[in-house]
Amino acid sequence: MNDQPLVSVLMTSYNREKYIEEAIKSVLSSTYTNFELIIVDDCSKDRTVEIAKNYAAKDPRIKVYVNEQNLGDYPNRNKAASYAKGKYIKYLDADDLIYYYGLEVMVNYMERYPEAGFGLSSVADHYKPFPIYLDPLHVYLEHYNGYGHLYRAPGSSIIRLDAFNEVGGFSGERMIGDIEFWFRIARYYSMVKFPAELYWSRIHEEQESKTDYAKKHYPKLTDQVEYNALRHTDCPLPAIEKSKILKKIKHRKYHRIIKRYF
Repeated sequence: MNDQPLVSVLMTSYNREKYIEEAIKSVLSSTYTNFELIIVDDCSKDRTVEIAKNYAAKDPRIKVYVNEQNLGDYPNRNKAASYAKGKYIKYLDADDLIYYYGLEVMVNYMERYPEAGFGLSSVADHYKPFPIYLDPLHVYLEHYNGYGHLYRAPGSSIIRLDAFNEVGGFSGERMIGDIEFWFRIARYYSMVKFPAELYWSRIHEEQESKTDYAKKHYPKLTDQVEYNALRHTDCPLPAIEKSKILKKIKHRKYHRIIKRYF
């Protein structure tokens, strides 16, 4: 085993005793083994920490940290990244699973393109095989032409740690911190596309996306992230493209408001 892991798998947790054992086992089953698994618990009130520490006692690649106070989702993701020693960070939520081949594929594809700052799962491209390299302009263009790259969850990604730190990590914005981050890192760093089926995202009623708050505010917050990204001085899109996209967003927002009343 190498002393310095190439990739740091970051697992943030809060009251995930029902799921975290499966998540940990999925990482330990990886065909790629040069990793560390960093688990950062956000003041769970159940057996989450106990379960995690039981695994850490058996495998030196696992480190468990418990926050002194509850930080919330994206600040806790930043906290986890602060412990990372790897060249890459790979988020895996404590209620999700990574397939045994997922880590190997992500690391292998990123190593082929050392200038890329991050990689994301993508829908299939019928003109090119994976992995596919995109500069910032084409990340944005493809996002708005059916690929939706910048709507991905953290679990679908692998990120070069120095690039993550250079752009300041997650902003901490509730619910849309991941989308905001993708727009920001894609301004300055190229991306590698790889297949979608590398991890499994669990859907359950304890997730914030299922709350009334999320249903009410998420679309509006997403619109604001996009407005800010497109109006940023470093947005890689040419002015004519930005203008077209802003009109589409306004149209989408208008129809959402109309639908609310009819």
